[in-house]
Order: sequence, then C-alpha cells, then structure tokens
Amino acid sequence: MALLGCIADDFTGATDLAAMLVKGGMRAVQLIGVPGHDDPVPAADAIIVALKSRTAAPGDAVAESLAALAWLKRAGCRQFFFKYCSTFDSTEHGNIGPVAEALSDALGTGFALACPAFPTNGRTVYQGHLFVGGALLNESGMEKHPLTPMTDANLVRVLSRQCQGTVGLVPFATVNNGPAAIRGAMTALKEQGRRFAIVDAVTDAHLRAIGEAAENHALITGGSGVALGLPENFRRAGLLVASDAAALPSLDGHAAVLAGSCSRATLFQIGNARSQVPTLELDALATPDAAALAAEAIAWVKGRLGAIPVVIAASAPPEKVAALQARLGREAAGALIEETLATIAAALVEQGVRRLVVAGGETSGAVVTRLGVRSLRIGREIDPGVPWTYAEGNGVPLMLALKSGNFGAPDFFTKAFAALA
Repeated sequence: MALLGCIADDFTGATDLAAMLVKGGMRAVQLIGVPGHDDPVPAADAIIVALKSRTAAPGDAVAESLAALAWLKRAGCRQFFFKYCSTFDSTEHGNIGPVAEALSDALGTGFALACPAFPTNGRTVYQGHLFVGGALLNESGMEKHPLTPMTDANLVRVLSRQCQGTVGLVPFATVNNGPAAIRGAMTALKEQGRRFAIVDAVTDAHLRAIGEAAENHALITGGSGVALGLPENFRRAGLLVASDAAALPSLDGHAAVLAGSCSRATLFQIGNARSQVPTLELDALATPDAAALAAEAIAWVKGRLGAIPVVIAASAPPEKVAALQARLGREAAGALIEETLATIAAALVEQGVRRLVVAGGETSGAVVTRLGVRSLRIGREIDPGVPWTYAEGNGVPLMLALKSGNFGAPDFFTKAFAALA
C-alpha cells in the first residue's frame, strides 16, 4: 500500500518529485494521467499521478486533479502532495491556487503550506519572494515564458490573486528556528483563518525542517524540494522498508534527445551538444507545419542512429518564439512543436531508439502520450531533479529521461547517456 499520493501538474515535474523521493529511499512510480477506476495499484511507497494541467483551463485542471486525488485515496495513500514548478509557473487565474484550494476542500484540511523552493537548482524563497539564482523570479527570464510568464516574484501576492482564501507567510527567521517554530507559525496562521502559507526556504536544511513540521498535514503543496523531508517522517514511523529504491532494468538500444523547451538552460544544452554529437535544429518559423518538420527530422536521422545520441531540437530563443506566436497564436504555436516532436518520437522508437531524453514539460507530455506510456519506474538522477525512468505499459521497453526545460547542467544531453553506462 502506498504511503504518499502525489499529483503533479506536468510530466517533468512529476519525475522531478519522484527523483527526490527515491533519493530519500522511497520506491516511486509515476502514472501518466488519471488511472482507471479498476487499474491496479503499483507496488511503491509513493505514487505520482502526472497530469498535463499546468496550462489547462482552471476548471479542467481542478476536475482532473480531483479525479487523481480520488484514485489515490482509493489506493490507500496516507498523505497527499500537489506538485508544481519550482518557478511557480502559473497565470493570474491559476492553476496553482484553484487546484490547491480544491484539493484542500476535498481533504477537509482548511490550510496548506506552499513552498516551491529547490536550492540545489537555485530556487529559493526569502520573505515570500522567489529567486532564481541571484535574480528575482520576474527578472530571471521567466517573465518571457511563452505560456506562463511570471512577472511578480512576491508569491503571497501571486497566490492571493489565484484563490478565494487569504495567504500568509512563514518567514525566514521562523523557518531558521526549526520544525517546532514552523509548526507553531503554521498553526497560528490557520487559527487566523489563512488558507495557505508561503514558507521561506533557502537551504536544504530548511526544506527538511518544513517537511518534518508538516508530518501530520493531509496536504502539502510545493516544488519537489519540500519533499526532501518527507521520507524521514515515514521512516521514523516505521512505515518505510529499506530497499534499493532506484534499481532499474538495463536496456540497450539507440539513443536520442528531443528538445522542445525554449528555456535558457535547454538552449545552452543544445549549444553544448552541437559540437559533440549530431544535432538538428528545426526552424518552425520557416516551416510552420508539423508534418513537414517531422519528415525533415525523420529523413535526417537515417544512418545516424546508434549508441551515440542524436539531438533533434525545436527550441528557439525568445524573439523567434514571439514571432511564431504572433504568426500562429500562442496555443497553436505550442501545439505545433508538441505535435512535431511527438511524431518524431514515435518514428525514432520504430527505428530502434530505446534510450530517449525529452526536454520540456509540455513536450514530455506530448511524447509520452503519443508513445502510449502508462507508467514510469523511477531510477537514479542524472542531474538534480532529472532521473532516468523505465517506461512500462506501452508494449516497447524504454529508458526515458523527462527534463524540465530549466534543469540540468550544460552537458546534460551527453552526460545522461554516460550515466546509463
């Protein structure tokens, strides 16, 4: 029976969370979409239901998240986690606030913490403001995100605009005093009628303290970082059995990378790969047709597939993304990239690719959906927040690494395959 039931608003965020839990000794399985009522419960300590709800209409995101919660409750989970991006990706209307509020109502909690901090990847929260590296969120490049531009670093304000209840703050000085102080501050905010509390965190020690303070919370919301302290809670209670949580089967086959993210990190990774492995950069602005772009890539890979990875990228710098959106519209531009890379992924698997890295949350969602992947067994990390996974339920065994656009070192695309060796 699973201990922790998680709902993630995109596919790469789900694997990011799962990787954190595996490092803590919890066996984790990621399910793609809401399971059917009679689907079996996987043998795992943590089950993560990965949704594609970050940019969905708020009503749709809420309905899908509640369906996931209902399934996880039937699976016997003892605690629940709503995972969103460490850059608090959302719009003025959601979906973080509406989904968190709906989950809280369904569980009858009345209060939940919200902490997207992930210091290892440079995301910290101080006095309620989110920093990416040394820059405020709204000066980090996220203000130019094509789907969820973040123009305000004050998370108390951001979350307040998205939900009906009021939002408080557990500040740095309190968090720095440890779990008892954090627990007391959250209790006080709940008694004041606050619905949520943004909780500061600038170190992993803060995250562990927050996790311990939330040991008895039915619902926790945040980035993967705040899950750092959760496995120890279950271990102290004698509920977590020692095991090699990260063990995965070995798998040979061709190697490939598909990149759809336009983040700075992914653009650097493409540039780094360009000088080391065969790399094709598709130009959606010049050819705004998914079938034509996919055909170009499929023709290009002939004779190039093997143990050395090939990189196929539909990523672009902000000015090109803006031009494509101006020409097609924001949603149509995103759908073009997703359809292109999903079509290419299916063709690569047909040609023997069995080890595949996908960069970008929306791209990852489109790819795993096209490939028919139903679940992912989570293995060891390549870089913080990005593990290798073993895909199950799709008829063809695959090693998949689903990378958030903002994550990974510059050499990630080549390092990933070396890690398998």
